[in-house]
Amino acid sequence: MRRVLPLVPLLLLAPLLLASGCGPARSSRSEATDAAREAARTVGERLYGRRPRTAEEVGRAASQMAGVEVMRVTGTSTHEGDGVEVVVRTSGSAYNSWVDLEEVTVRSCFTVRVSPGSRWREDPHDVDCPEGPALTFAPPPEPPEMPAEELRTTLPRIPADGRVDEAEVRRTLAALDLDPRIRTEVEADGGRVGVLLSVKGNRFDPQDCLLARVVPGATEVWVPPRIQRMPGEGGCSVANALDPAPAPH
Repeated sequence: MRRVLPLVPLLLLAPLLLASGCGPARSSRSEATDAAREAARTVGERLYGRRPRTAEEVGRAASQMAGVEVMRVTGTSTHEGDGVEVVVRTSGSAYNSWVDLEEVTVRSCFTVRVSPGSRWREDPHDVDCPEGPALTFAPPPEPPEMPAEELRTTLPRIPADGRVDEAEVRRTLAALDLDPRIRTEVEADGGRVGVLLSVKGNRFDPQDCLLARVVPGATEVWVPPRIQRMPGEGGCSVANALDPAPAPH
């Protein structure tokens, strides 16, 4: 006579075996920790880049990401020493109905390094969360406003049969009381005077500048197109004020 095996224990085990792929079921806490780590990896991915930044700029950028708290920032800038190390606190949630009674949320801290030697999607390292509240960062300083309209109204306008006076152009610029961060350059050539007003760039983003040209019969003030203001393009130069490059198509 054949024996019939009890089915109840097998039926009780079946959901656990299916949920874990016939292996040990992972806890929701483990899965939530993995989710928090992936969030920290995304922080490193979004901070990745070759553009030099100060530690404050890196910390501010990380703090503006949703669900991210910046707990500590060390280093001076991304291109000095070992770069900038940021300790971020992220969270992750998971719920396995076969193992847990409710959703589990984990808040963990990880280090993210930002430097020219950083790797794309580099694994963040688990660390103990520093004591105290998350760091806050002041808004970045506003760039100086270029006085385009003021320059248009104050630069001399020379009759078509007149002669441009470079000294007069320089006196006009001196009277504008420009922001100290704005650099000025004036050059005369062939009866024309070119003017450049510019702010120091970072060698990666478009430079902020304003050009002007005073010639007999015409005074022009303009901002070069973005592509001409990229590093190495020469758009923000007094030479481009004297002989403007054609606009890109």
